[in-house]
Amino acid sequence: MKQFSFLILLCMFLGVTAQAQVTFETKLSKKKLGLNERLRVDFEMNQDGDNFNPPSFEGFQVVGGPNQAISNSYFNGKRTYSKTYSYFLAPSSMGTKTIGQASIDIDGKTYKTAPVTVNVTKAVKLSKDGSNAEYLADENVHLVAEVSNANPFLSEAITVTYKLYVSHEVSITSNWREISTPKYADFWSQNINTQGNYKVYEGKYQGEDYRYVILRSTVLYPQKTGELDIEPLTLDIPIDVRSNKRDLFGRPRMVRVNKTVSAGNRTINVKPLPVQGKPDDFAGAVGDFEFRVQTNRTALDANEALALTTKISGKGNLKLFDLPSLKLPSALEVYEPERENQVTVQTDGMRGSIAETYTVVPQYKGNYPIRPISFSYFNPKTERYETVSSEEIIINVENGPVATAENTENNALAVENNLDNAQFKFIQLEGNLEPIDSTTFFKSKLFWTLLGAPMLLIPLVILAGRKHRERMADVEGNKLRKADRLAKKYLGDARKNMKDRVVFYESLERALHNYLKAKLNIETSDFSKDKISALLAEKQVAQATISEFIALLKSCEYARYTPTSDVAMQQDYEKAAQVISTIDKQIQ
Repeated sequence: MKQFSFLILLCMFLGVTAQAQVTFETKLSKKKLGLNERLRVDFEMNQDGDNFNPPSFEGFQVVGGPNQAISNSYFNGKRTYSKTYSYFLAPSSMGTKTIGQASIDIDGKTYKTAPVTVNVTKAVKLSKDGSNAEYLADENVHLVAEVSNANPFLSEAITVTYKLYVSHEVSITSNWREISTPKYADFWSQNINTQGNYKVYEGKYQGEDYRYVILRSTVLYPQKTGELDIEPLTLDIPIDVRSNKRDLFGRPRMVRVNKTVSAGNRTINVKPLPVQGKPDDFAGAVGDFEFRVQTNRTALDANEALALTTKISGKGNLKLFDLPSLKLPSALEVYEPERENQVTVQTDGMRGSIAETYTVVPQYKGNYPIRPISFSYFNPKTERYETVSSEEIIINVENGPVATAENTENNALAVENNLDNAQFKFIQLEGNLEPIDSTTFFKSKLFWTLLGAPMLLIPLVILAGRKHRERMADVEGNKLRKADRLAKKYLGDARKNMKDRVVFYESLERALHNYLKAKLNIETSDFSKDKISALLAEKQVAQATISEFIALLKSCEYARYTPTSDVAMQQDYEKAAQVISTIDKQIQ
């Protein structure tokens, strides 16, 4: 009897222990998938927990999730509970990928899942079955980059318009997410319109009726000749597709599919500006312009001020060249100009005017001509250089001191005046000469010193030459030193351009990239956030510092297309300087 009671108690104890045992595991929708397929990852537990931390999903893009589901049921008096966090992933490359450990806190203890591996193969052909939601999503949603001119001249404006075409067979919402944003490394660029309230248009795609929205239009001015690549815009879009199942009212049920769509690479062939007929004063202006020089007054007294303005207006690369320099007679004192830009960027390029206003103060009485100033530009419509000249302006200084004879060379209309001898009192007319030391130089101490010094310098010159040759032969070291100097230069450029948000973040991003190029010895084409994180971790850089660096890169990518305050720009600059200093201290 006692043995029987002991067995009953033992069974009850084992049952309670089994019921209280915590399970936390990773479940995959498939162990093998194509590069163009999606993977569902479920982290499932049998008890409720807190502080869930997913893995980094290295080698994947998170295109959906996390979604949370809870199941709580009773059967024959037994409670069954499960809680699941789900993610949808898109592989970024082929090969064997590892889904790392996830962790969660349950009853004061931390539980972790075991790592699992996934084999990613080359892209597979999706089923063309009309009932396949993946196939229907691929066939009915398209992202297109339309280029206004694929063969422009250097510094001629082109426009890239990103359109999202959606057929009437499927529907989407505006909750799409950018996976990769185009970088225009060899262009001056500015977005015309960004995310917001999109207007839906009716149009044609490959001859079929489609709806489309214009996501954004970007104006580009190529800064190099030859073939230039425009990186694709890539989006993750939730798409609602009709299924074969029906609801209670007979209507087809909708299935949501997350798809990645890309506009694809576009290549622009940039033509160089013609050499024939190029004016000597051409400074890079490309477009159609007008040029004027004007003053607010032409008659005044000496030591009074007038404003002289040079102004270029029209359509073209107005922000990318300087106005012609001003040359005036020396009797007119000229101060540094104040620049005024009234330029707007529209879908066909820059329009408006740029002007420089000089403050001019005449010193003497007389008539002073401001000779015509010429301005040359290249007109891409006529494919010719054109030169515009201003009209001559005469400044009449009515009252004031009369110019000296020396100033008449710069002013043919100035009146000659007799000079007071007191003006030359600073010139010393009588010399105060003393005999020099007649000591013999030959065989003196100075003679032997000057003779022997070159002999002593020869070993130093040889050593310095050897060091110089070693330094020049160190190709890798020279490359790293150059990248380091470029990082410092771009960081300085970013500080100078805090008034221009686009230029500031482009300079800041180039500084960060060149710094990594110097420290990690990787080419710019190798840059990816996952690789940067892995390489910095190998160099013993703290994870918090790596996260700050990656966050700063992301801030540079997105801030160029979203409004940013001066305070935020200053904070990003200070963060960049601080994180570079921190990595320098930690890297090994």
